[in-house]
Amino acid sequence: MPDYSELKQNLTTLESLERELNLKQLQINRLLNITQAINNNVSADGLFNMYKSFLSWEIGIKRMALYFKEDEEWPCAASIGIDDQLLKMDIRDTLPRYTRLNNLEATEHPLLRQFEVVIPVRHKEDPIAYVFIGGFDADDDMYSKVQFITAITNVIAVAIENKRLFKKQLEQEGFKREMELASEIQRMLIPKKLPSTEAYELSSIYKPQLGIGGDYFDFVEFENGKIVFAIGDVSGKGIGAALLMANFQANFQTLINKRSSLEDFVRDLNHSVHQITKGDRFITFFVAEYEVGSGYIRYINAGHNPPVLVSNGNMSLLTKGCTLLGPFEKLPFLELGTAVIGEEAIILSYTDGLTDLINDSGENFDEQYLFELARQGYQLSASTFRDRLMQEIQQFKGQQAYPDDITILTCKIYNRPSALV
Repeated sequence: MPDYSELKQNLTTLESLERELNLKQLQINRLLNITQAINNNVSADGLFNMYKSFLSWEIGIKRMALYFKEDEEWPCAASIGIDDQLLKMDIRDTLPRYTRLNNLEATEHPLLRQFEVVIPVRHKEDPIAYVFIGGFDADDDMYSKVQFITAITNVIAVAIENKRLFKKQLEQEGFKREMELASEIQRMLIPKKLPSTEAYELSSIYKPQLGIGGDYFDFVEFENGKIVFAIGDVSGKGIGAALLMANFQANFQTLINKRSSLEDFVRDLNHSVHQITKGDRFITFFVAEYEVGSGYIRYINAGHNPPVLVSNGNMSLLTKGCTLLGPFEKLPFLELGTAVIGEEAIILSYTDGLTDLINDSGENFDEQYLFELARQGYQLSASTFRDRLMQEIQQFKGQQAYPDDITILTCKIYNRPSALV
């Protein structure tokens, strides 16, 4: 006679294997669905919803909370069967202790008490997600479920992290293009061709540290033989400083052509800077004017590094002027400076990026050394002096990077009779 009890047991085993096979097939199909969704660029929220549905319906998870890194925060991206008040609890300080899959031990934490297992997900050694699982039945194949949940969580988490990194890369590339455009526009505002006549010559070195910056120089030649030249340094760096510099350049060109006195010109510049910045930013500024054949220059130094004037081998610093431009609605004081020009003279003006230069020994580019270079080279043309100074700078800094924007403006003046007009 057939052994019906054995047949019944075999049938039960076959039915159990069929159910398990169907479940595995269902899980694999859902995994394929999620993979297809990733390939179709489904949003992060869409992937989180698929993940939640998968764990709830196909795996039979009763309690779950998935925390996904967003900047430096760890918001709960998806949950099953957990009270909203518990999910609002901050567990950031708890997360770093979980470096691998762990069974959760008894804890007094009301949220963590809801779970039995924690699964961390890492991307290049950095944690990007944690999923907490709980509510297993006594007859559950807990090992198989946890293994499959680990696999699907890794797929989802890495896909979303890749989305985030790709978006960040696009933003960086967009920012880079904007910076390149801003740099191109700013370079259009900086004079490319500087004057060289029998009476005077200008030369420059212009090196913005980030491609754009707040350093500035300019000049205006007038028909009556007068030349005005200036150098400035906007507080701060990057796009903000560049925007303020561009506005300052426009005001410089507009106000200087009013042909007002140098004092009124600087007062008007200060007023325009203060109106824009409300006193929160400032500009150091030096401006000088020279009338061919006059034998002297007039200047105003608004808190800028004092330029050095070398004439007939004698050296002096151009310090007279006023405070920085911008902090005060009205300048508290202003003094016009004058200096006598001999047969030949050189005026070397610069921004503080030059003296911030550091060599391989940790030493700064010394002002006194700079002044001595000007004293020794005052009889050179402006362009020749610039080339020698650039050579000294490169030799000094060695392999060190430029720590800040660097701008140098050199004015060579010939006060000889042949230069008079």
